[in-house]
Amino acid sequence: MKLRRWAPTATAVIAFLGLSLTGAAPANAEEAAPSYVALGDSYSSGVGAGDYESGDCKRSANAYPKLWSAANSPASFDFTACSGARTSDVLANQLGPLNDATGLVSISIGGNDAGFADAMQTCVLQGESACLTRIQEARDYIANTLPGKLDEVYDAIRAKAPNAKVAVLGYPHIYKLQGDCSVGISEKSREAVNAASDDLNDVTAKRAADHGFSFGDVRSTFAGHEICSGDEWLHSVTIPVDESYHPTAAGQSGGYLPVLDGIA
Repeated sequence: MKLRRWAPTATAVIAFLGLSLTGAAPANAEEAAPSYVALGDSYSSGVGAGDYESGDCKRSANAYPKLWSAANSPASFDFTACSGARTSDVLANQLGPLNDATGLVSISIGGNDAGFADAMQTCVLQGESACLTRIQEARDYIANTLPGKLDEVYDAIRAKAPNAKVAVLGYPHIYKLQGDCSVGISEKSREAVNAASDDLNDVTAKRAADHGFSFGDVRSTFAGHEICSGDEWLHSVTIPVDESYHPTAAGQSGGYLPVLDGIA
């Protein structure tokens, strides 16, 4: 957590001097954290972390935006991230709270556009050959189509919140390679899934940087906690199925929150 120290204006200094004559001025006053808006997909809403709000978006009390807000007490907090969101959903449904006073925006987006959920289903149900084909389709989309989709979202965020610091969060590797997995998809398929995640992070980081946004790479914080690691912060196949391949509560607090702390 980063504390922001109060930066006194001339008026505040005069007021301080006037109050100090009576001994009433506080020392080392702390300024509240800026207004915060959390956008994005299921990795930001907290699918897989439990303790959800009512509604279809599955916003979790254990999601990193909620944890950051609780720790930093921003002037206001709006949580519009939603399970299943694509870039078009962010543009249509999530930007309402943004304004000139917004000080911090966080977002993870792009995985659903690239079809990661469908790709993982293909890998689990249809075998290695179909998996590799579907993952390559996702990688082609990430390389050729996703950059323009991200630009649309990032342009809209900047237009609506011109003064905000924007933290773009990436995605972890799903699998620990050569890990402890006796069942599931093949090692070659796991390598392909992780490679697609690398592509997604690389493209997202580049588009974020070109917009002057900060990119938060969570692959390092999730290292040693992927599926097959023996200390997983990601679900494998679950019931309900929509929590599959999403961070647990530990993944939100240990994998995502420290990265947002580092760039917020």
